[in-house]
Amino acid sequence: MADEKGKRKVIDLTDERPVYIIGGGPGGLAAAAALRERGVRAVVLERSDAVGASWRGHYDRLHLHTTRKLSGLPGLAMPRSFGRWVSRDDVVRYLEKYAEFHELEIVTGVEVSRIEPAGDDWLLHATGGRRLTGRAVVIATGYNHTPALPDWEGRDSYTGELLHASDYRAPGPFAGKDVLVVGVGNTGAEIAVDLAAGGASRVRLAIRTPPHIVRRSTLGWPTQRTGVLVRRLPALLVDPAARVLSRISVPDLAPYGLPRPDKGLLKRAREGAIPVQDMGFIQAVRKGSVEPVAALASFEGDKVVLADGSSITPDTVIAATGYRRSLEGLIGHLDVLDAGGKPRTRGGRTPKQAPGLYFTGFTNPISGMLREMGIDARKIAKSLS
Repeated sequence: MADEKGKRKVIDLTDERPVYIIGGGPGGLAAAAALRERGVRAVVLERSDAVGASWRGHYDRLHLHTTRKLSGLPGLAMPRSFGRWVSRDDVVRYLEKYAEFHELEIVTGVEVSRIEPAGDDWLLHATGGRRLTGRAVVIATGYNHTPALPDWEGRDSYTGELLHASDYRAPGPFAGKDVLVVGVGNTGAEIAVDLAAGGASRVRLAIRTPPHIVRRSTLGWPTQRTGVLVRRLPALLVDPAARVLSRISVPDLAPYGLPRPDKGLLKRAREGAIPVQDMGFIQAVRKGSVEPVAALASFEGDKVVLADGSSITPDTVIAATGYRRSLEGLIGHLDVLDAGGKPRTRGGRTPKQAPGLYFTGFTNPISGMLREMGIDARKIAKSLS
């Protein structure tokens, strides 16, 4: 690993006070590589048996919604052979290669349950009674950590099949079945399209708030690049322009039960509602193979009661209802999380009451999560070096 003058950085692998990185996904690997480049020893602690665990568990048809060129992590571009829109399996291959290329120090099968300050250092309580001491900690356990299933009334007594989207892989097991998908983020929309194309007898999509829908690219220009350009502009400037573009590029789906949203695109994105990228969703809705319906309100025996008062009896309900960050047990005692359990700082900023504690990968920005993880990694490395 060389610095800007071409001299090899020297990393002291005997340092008993390394920077510990919790999580071996893209955010954690990027931070480790950026620190190693600056000569700082970083040890990645991953609770599963391999890097990229959450990516390995995603559904089969998943591709990045961001371009290959804008999704590479610091120090290693994604291969051109992956194509413009990288598949789930190729993302996993890339993360494995990234760890090997940067010679990252990764310990698998270790889960950290709690961290706490210990003088100028940090003490980590981990699997098997381990007590690890580091000079800093980067938490990169990820945006998609723990599946979140709403506590719908009657859920526990529901006699139909209820799954979280994290358990969905492919449409085969649902061929010939009536399926209700709950939630119209990118995951819910893609699973619904996958089911319809894969032989489900009927696919309905329960929607609480109509989403913004965007084309993945227009005339070769990817939507992500627009997101990068506008991410720091005021919503009062961006949202009217986005509304006009949407009316030009996206057909009106109101006749099919999916009206255009009232709130602006950028405003909603900053609240955490990323636009749905069209991966066949618009066509599926217009053809009737995916039917928008009202939000799920409750369960009654084998029935699903919707917010409009109607009830249906699908064979299977797949809840694409998101994830929890689940950081409370790890760091809830440090007063570094907001009311929603999200870290108050990110990247190179560290909380005043917890110096030496860093976070990456807990937002889903309109400019692309992998791209922002790379930026965070460089800022963390700069701060710690």
